[in-house]
Amino acid sequence: MRHFLTLQDFSKEEILEMIDLAFEIKNDLQNGKRKHELNGQTLGMIFEKSSTRTRVSFETGMYQLGGHALFLSSKDIQLGRGEPMKDTARVISRMVDMVMIRTFSQSGLEEFAQYSRVPVINGLTDSYHPVQLMADYMTMIECKKAVNPVVAYIGDGNNMAHSWLMLASKLGFELRIATPKGYEVDSAILKDALTFATQSNAKITITNDPKEAVKNADVVTTDTWISMGQEGEKEQRVKDFEGFIVDDTLMKLADQDALFLHCLPAYRGYEVSEEVFEAHADEIFSEAENRLHAQKGIMVWLDKQRG
Repeated sequence: MRHFLTLQDFSKEEILEMIDLAFEIKNDLQNGKRKHELNGQTLGMIFEKSSTRTRVSFETGMYQLGGHALFLSSKDIQLGRGEPMKDTARVISRMVDMVMIRTFSQSGLEEFAQYSRVPVINGLTDSYHPVQLMADYMTMIECKKAVNPVVAYIGDGNNMAHSWLMLASKLGFELRIATPKGYEVDSAILKDALTFATQSNAKITITNDPKEAVKNADVVTTDTWISMGQEGEKEQRVKDFEGFIVDDTLMKLADQDALFLHCLPAYRGYEVSEEVFEAHADEIFSEAENRLHAQKGIMVWLDKQRG
């Protein structure tokens, strides 16, 4: 049995297997075919952090695969009343076939997986957002930006930056991360990524200069400067991130056909300008749709590992 907690747990071949499955399932859906690979199965969805895309994509995806999804808010289950994570795992995993958790702590997620009898999927933690990166890479393939790409990530050294580090270091492409001083990526996660990069020949650059990162890039991506739980830091963060907005001036430094990605929600005038967002809206909302298909690929792949 395998879990999907972070991309560092998978080989390049396994990541691409999941992507291939996602494309196969997406193509079948577009052609009016549904194979119901998870017929009769149940997905428990535990939300300690709220979400639009994560809930809709997993719930819809499980339905399209022939299964059923249960929305479990931490306010509605005993986890929110102090029940230990391991006890919640022991109970829920005896009643469902798979679990998706969107939570704060990566260690809490890993504890749940340790005591779970069924596969566990990371729907987002403060450390990683791997399902989003699978959707992003699908979009890169569809936009013909997945062969030896140069990817520039501009913004906070957060869970999205960490997940880009893992994807690049596993697949072997060039990644440049530009963050303001004091907002760099986690040093331990960077160390792990650099270790994997020696095996895949990935090139990873960490800088505080967004212009340096974006120069001739094939893909430019960003994320909100104020993540959930950081609202009290908004004023300070807006000051600290001055010069890190992805606007027309910055995009002109990238390749003229560069792809722009954003995991959403997007706050125009902060991490991205209205002009850049609207110019790349088709790409961004294709990326959002691919959450649905990428996650179906992940769930079907995990189910196959159980035999």
